[in-house]
Amino acid sequence: MAPPTETLTAERILEATEEVLRRHGPAKATVVDVARALGVSHGSVYRHFRTKAALREAVTKRWLDRTAEKLAVIVAGDGTPEERLRAWLAALFEAKRHKAGDDPELFATYTVLTDESGTAVGEHLADLTAQLTRIIEAGTGSGAFTAPDPAAAARAVFQATGRFHDPCYAREWQRPGIQEEFEAVVDLLVRGLGSPTR
Repeated sequence: MAPPTETLTAERILEATEEVLRRHGPAKATVVDVARALGVSHGSVYRHFRTKAALREAVTKRWLDRTAEKLAVIVAGDGTPEERLRAWLAALFEAKRHKAGDDPELFATYTVLTDESGTAVGEHLADLTAQLTRIIEAGTGSGAFTAPDPAAAARAVFQATGRFHDPCYAREWQRPGIQEEFEAVVDLLVRGLGSPTR
């Protein structure tokens, strides 16, 4: 239990909520459990998050943002657009596979929460496709890619690789040969985006 003299922040509440969700799962975790873990009243939690749904949405957004922040570094990084596209897709797959394999209870919880959390998930997907769009725009600008509509191409790439990042496919991510299948799809997509003059 946290010392009551420590300032209660939204971040501390989200950290405690994540731990409570890991321990109890989404069906049994309550705001009272979160408050108990923090050593405060549940009213103190509600002062930061007006409803249980708002708290669950915030913890889901926090989880999704961690992945988006790691990927944004690749978008802004060095390397050719092709290298960044390959690295971005590989990092997304690895992040999802890592979460599913290393903490299956929490991953299952977040799968439930993302199904409930339309706003956070919608914003996350928009952010990820915007990141892909920036990489593809850089590729069209340099002549590495031919994409008359980089945003449409980004959506297509994201959808085409869904098997490697959509949680509904998580059971497949530990199968033998999945890495080779991922690389084959990425190779095909990169060739498809390639400039015919290359």
